[in-house]
Amino acid sequence: MNLQNKEIKIVKKLKELAQKIKKHNILYHQKDSPKITDGEFDELIKENNELEKKYPHLILKESPNNSLGTKLSNKFEKIEHKVKMLSLANAFNKKDLEDFTDRIKKFLNKDYTYKIDFISEPKIDGLSLNLYYQKGKLTSAATRGDGSIGENVIKNIDNIKDIPKELLSSNVPTEIEIRGEIYLEKKDFLDLNSKLTDSEKFSNPRNAAAGSLRQLDANITKNRPLKFIAHGLGYSDKKYLSIENFYNDLKLWKIPFSKLIEKVDTINLMYNFYKKIENIRGKINYDIDGIVYKVNDYSIQNRLGFVGKNPRWAVALKFSAEKTSTKILEIDFQVGRTGAITPVARLETVNIGGVLVSNASLHNFDEIEKKDIRINDLVEIQRAGDVIPQVIKVIKKSNNRSDKIIFPKYCPTCKSPTIKEKDDAILRCTNLNDCKDQIIGQLIHFSSKKSLNIDGFGEKQIKQFYELEFIKKIEDIFSIQKYEKKIIALNGWGDLSFNNLIIAINNSKNIDLDKFIFSLGIRYIGETISKLLAKEFLNINQFLNNINNKERLVSIDGLGPKAINSLLNFFKRKNNLNTLNELIKIIKINDFKKNNKFSFFTNKNIIFTGTLKKMSREECKYLAQQLGAKITSSVSKNTDFLIAGEKPGSKLKKAKELKVNILTEDDWIKKTNQ
Repeated sequence: MNLQNKEIKIVKKLKELAQKIKKHNILYHQKDSPKITDGEFDELIKENNELEKKYPHLILKESPNNSLGTKLSNKFEKIEHKVKMLSLANAFNKKDLEDFTDRIKKFLNKDYTYKIDFISEPKIDGLSLNLYYQKGKLTSAATRGDGSIGENVIKNIDNIKDIPKELLSSNVPTEIEIRGEIYLEKKDFLDLNSKLTDSEKFSNPRNAAAGSLRQLDANITKNRPLKFIAHGLGYSDKKYLSIENFYNDLKLWKIPFSKLIEKVDTINLMYNFYKKIENIRGKINYDIDGIVYKVNDYSIQNRLGFVGKNPRWAVALKFSAEKTSTKILEIDFQVGRTGAITPVARLETVNIGGVLVSNASLHNFDEIEKKDIRINDLVEIQRAGDVIPQVIKVIKKSNNRSDKIIFPKYCPTCKSPTIKEKDDAILRCTNLNDCKDQIIGQLIHFSSKKSLNIDGFGEKQIKQFYELEFIKKIEDIFSIQKYEKKIIALNGWGDLSFNNLIIAINNSKNIDLDKFIFSLGIRYIGETISKLLAKEFLNINQFLNNINNKERLVSIDGLGPKAINSLLNFFKRKNNLNTLNELIKIIKINDFKKNNKFSFFTNKNIIFTGTLKKMSREECKYLAQQLGAKITSSVSKNTDFLIAGEKPGSKLKKAKELKVNILTEDDWIKKTNQ
């Protein structure tokens, strides 16, 4: 299979997954009315993560791994967490767990024999809550929200006995954030549902807990038997050495935490604990969906930090996927924002864990060929979360199975020729300017939460307005008001909804540089690289003036050849330049916000070379970025410091020629502590 065709498919699939995950996150977190099971959702996440791991250069800006939570409701007071509430990365097997511990040891520059203590405990399927105590008194109780800001539901927790209003012991911190989950026991969930009408019933205990806690009427919440269990520490002015130390204080304060906890320091012990809990899962009186492993030592946690929205020091090993069999009725091809063409199986509807499934991912054309999947075959499908299921294998070939699936030579949307670029597994539509599904995908991406965040302007509305020719390109979004009368007259619209849309569009006209770069939807340019570019160029003018400077782009550490070529090609296309010129007239693009914390290396260009003994290269780069430095890959007259380890090679020679400041690894470590 042509590599380009495969990549087209992968991007399309990633886009589809991101949209589905976003949709179900909103239903789950914001509306407390999920349409799929937790297992199905996990399957979506797993599928997305597997694709992102295999094709990191294709990661989308709207990737679920770049976002936390969902849009906040206007029902409750907003509370900013003193320390962000991060989301855990998922693991799905023993190999994933091994990879997790190996990454930590590599980051810490330790060999495979180095032992690290992990706290392992069940992952409760509940609603995350952050309890904030000042001088021992509870002053707020906030949901996760978007990770930075949550909803204060303190008025709704009066009857939750597990949450003390005051911490009664000696040596109570002046300020402390205690994280945990609000949940319902299984029997309480069944009892609650038995008292509700069919339309009011909750689909599972987690949603019942969330729906109960986020009631505007606190009296409703008081009548529901909610419970709380702690599992984490946010901010604290009291310095704890380990999770164990923290849990000892929880015990003194009579705040419950899991009794099913073990300290483990090897893969075998970690996995044995997982199997033990999985075997008794059905006997536990509340829902759990996996095991969480956290580095016990807080000093090591701080060194490890986080990547994206996930801490490096923790992972959730999810329980096994649910599987069943069904028949493939049809195979469709969908076109994504970047032209990627993705195959999707339409299935004979089947129930998996209480969820009706009618679609399944076929990943890419290579997978179809490898598994020899045909229409009318009986296949095994699985879901390991609340995501679109995967076709695992063909169980029985049908007597009337279809011919071998032929990959489309022409785009199913615009009928333009398809191509598959060298070293690319994805089939792509060649029509970059006029393909309907690509344009719609670009519009959706531009308006999405991680881009301009135009509230109330999602896939449904964008498709509707595109078909009515109210919008045909991105800049048309900002002139939608001229269709006011026509829009108000549409079913589902009115004066209020239209005015809310205009307000949301106007609010979107002020955006940070990194988000704006991301919003352009450039292939291979996700959130991380967008921030990298924003940090390098600082403002929109410098970005535009240098974006065609290949030498400058090559010097940016972390910017690979595919991303560079994608940027250069994007800004060569006339229609993209026209759109960009129009957007910068309309939108206020804020300069990149530098790290306010000043250090010796703030705003310095740094290169690491040679073998470093005391810190891994990865940790050095992470630390340098935290200190406000810029990491580059090649020595130039703009280089401020070269940190040289053993066997530094040609970079050291060039640095000496250019009279660049040269530091040893010891010098570097000493300076980082200044």
